Amino acid sequence: MRLAELAGKQYGVVSRAQLVGIGMSESAIDRRLRRGQLVRLHPRVYGVGHDAISRDGEWLAAVLACEPHAALSHRSAAALWRLFEPNPVIEVTTRRKTRGSGSIRRHRARLDANEVTARRVIPVTTLTRTLLDVAGILPVDALARVVREAEFKHGLPVDLESFLDWRRGWRGAARLRTCIDRLREGPRGRSRSRLEDSFAALLGETDLRRPVMNAALDLGVAKLEADCLWRAQRLIVELDGLKAHGTRSALESDRERDRRLQTAGWRVIRVTWRQLDAPEALLKDLRRLLGDESASTVA
Repeated sequence: MRLAELAGKQYGVVSRAQLVGIGMSESAIDRRLRRGQLVRLHPRVYGVGHDAISRDGEWLAAVLACEPHAALSHRSAAALWRLFEPNPVIEVTTRRKTRGSGSIRRHRARLDANEVTARRVIPVTTLTRTLLDVAGILPVDALARVVREAEFKHGLPVDLESFLDWRRGWRGAARLRTCIDRLREGPRGRSRSRLEDSFAALLGETDLRRPVMNAALDLGVAKLEADCLWRAQRLIVELDGLKAHGTRSALESDRERDRRLQTAGWRVIRVTWRQLDAPEALLKDLRRLLGDESASTVA
């Protein structure tokens, strides 16, 4: 019963140390392994009854395999914080120098107690530490998207600035601070693509009014989401990447969308990658459409 209770709380995943901790002998563990009642996932980490483990279970199993003082970290921690999609390789930070395996990438580092938390019972680096870790491995545009997503879903951690002061000189710290400054200077809201990131960065370098990114609009007959919206000026910029908008069906959908918005009194312009390569004309048009008075006003 104690085994079932433990497994039920941990996505069907247990470690040998945990089994010993609930009173199971080493021989009893080995006997269950031979019978298939326990299935080896990693050295000394088992699935109870089968190896069909959920993503959360795989993350927890990887952390248990790296104990003690281990936590999900880097890209995997960012995925657990819902900042981007999971990677097949699971990243874990641990104090011990251990050899990695095909499914686990180990980072050796000390994690202070205030840098580790639990999310869905999985030990994981805090949002603050996770942002610093991914800042050391992601290009600046991808990091900017992660920071924007963190702000949208969780709000930026209140201790982030002091943490970066404390970790001054760490790999990625300066890059993360740059992305935070860009977020504050640029449009509000989340970004969903590299094109949106680039457009937001461009606006952040100007004194134009700031739009809201990916803002919901209720037109009565339809609910839409605008890529960039200046509500007071009733202006929308739609950012057209070739991958998402290059098909015939996408073209038809975009035209219908534009018609509905224009009928509802919105002005719609579409921006592509090529226009961002030489943005002077685009910025001039935006300035005319928005007006240049109180240019720093947020939409």
